[in-house]
Amino acid sequence: MKYFGTDGIRRIANTELTPGFVYKVAKAGAYVLSKHAEGRPINIIIGRDTRISGTLIEAAMTAGFLSYGANVQLVGVIPTPGIAYLTKKLKADAAVVISASHNTYDFNGIKYFSNKGTKLPDEIEEEIEDVLDSGKIEELTAESDKIGISENREDLLDEYLYFFRKNFEDEFEKLDKDNFTVAIDTANGATSVIADKVFTALGIKHYIINNTPNGININDNCGSTHLDVLKKFVVANKCDLGIAYDGDGDRCLAVDEKGNEMDGDTIMAIVSNYLKGKGLLKDNTLVATVMSNLGLRKYCEANDMHYEITKVGDRYVLENMMEHGYNLGGEQSGHIIFLDYNPTGDGILTSLMLIRTLLENKQKATEAAKIIKIYPQILINAKVKEEKKYSFDNNKEIANEIAKLEKKFEGNGRVLIRASGTEPLVRVMIEGEDQEEITKDAENLAKIIERILG
Repeated sequence: MKYFGTDGIRRIANTELTPGFVYKVAKAGAYVLSKHAEGRPINIIIGRDTRISGTLIEAAMTAGFLSYGANVQLVGVIPTPGIAYLTKKLKADAAVVISASHNTYDFNGIKYFSNKGTKLPDEIEEEIEDVLDSGKIEELTAESDKIGISENREDLLDEYLYFFRKNFEDEFEKLDKDNFTVAIDTANGATSVIADKVFTALGIKHYIINNTPNGININDNCGSTHLDVLKKFVVANKCDLGIAYDGDGDRCLAVDEKGNEMDGDTIMAIVSNYLKGKGLLKDNTLVATVMSNLGLRKYCEANDMHYEITKVGDRYVLENMMEHGYNLGGEQSGHIIFLDYNPTGDGILTSLMLIRTLLENKQKATEAAKIIKIYPQILINAKVKEEKKYSFDNNKEIANEIAKLEKKFEGNGRVLIRASGTEPLVRVMIEGEDQEEITKDAENLAKIIERILG
């Protein structure tokens, strides 16, 4: 697609993602969504993260929606999964999250959600793109009493808090939490306010760090993309667990009591084992992407679980889960979907599922993480020509080199090659038992790809 990537539209705010362009994206979206709603006026919820450009983009989106006759509810700063939840609960026709997730503050983005709380299907986004490029945007204008209205609904953040209380309050009351303390890094992002409310309501002892957003410090040396500060804090303050969210709050990574990282694969292994033991893991199946660690597949094999693999992107994980009725899936990045609760990754939900597992099993995080062996992994970008980046699949020399490596690993390693969706790069990912060896292998393969496709 021309504008929408795997996670909406994401660009530098105000220069690439301009108010004029945002206005058109909103107007085109309102037109397409209204058409699918048989032409009736539609209601759209808008939420955002803490970026300095958030209110600018929000104002432009609101203007675009209202000018076509859509009504808007402005929720303010709220995690992406909070918007997904509210869209379903309030029976809104659609929603928009204004966020660039884990990117630096100068980026911003637009993510549309359907009335089911899921990201819009590709075909609907393609329809919006067609309208954007049709030259008919200015004709799509509501007149007189057909103009939409907006209302400020920042109070709806409490509805999202109620979601956690409803699902976890009774359980956490029964668990022994007296000797358990968690450190939470909110990345100066969308979880900055709600995380403290949730953990306080559930009676979980906690410290909050990086929760003073100023518009430009989101993801700045903090959150799930920069764990060093959290690791040091956990060890220094003798915490039992560290939790790190990303800028829009749909991802969660963890740190054990010794300061070791627990990625999405590790968290999925721990929680899936807990759910399986309770008979709550649908079809004893875990869904992950091709980027998940080889250790996750081996964990599933060793624990009699079915392992489903999808393309990179949480939308593909969700599609697989919904198609087959599975209820747990996610990505190594910490974007984990618990479909029994919410149809999108939810960082706070993920952290509560992990904490509940540790408390109920009376386990230290280090002990729980032993259930999975994470294999060393290296990712190297090969710089290639844009027009050639998808042709690596058809090259015999590259295919032969990959086959040689896979034969050498004998099942204890793997090679994954994929083209970047946004840059002139081919990503070379290799896993194996020896970090130094796989690094050399990856560098060598990247050089071959650059020579052939560069």
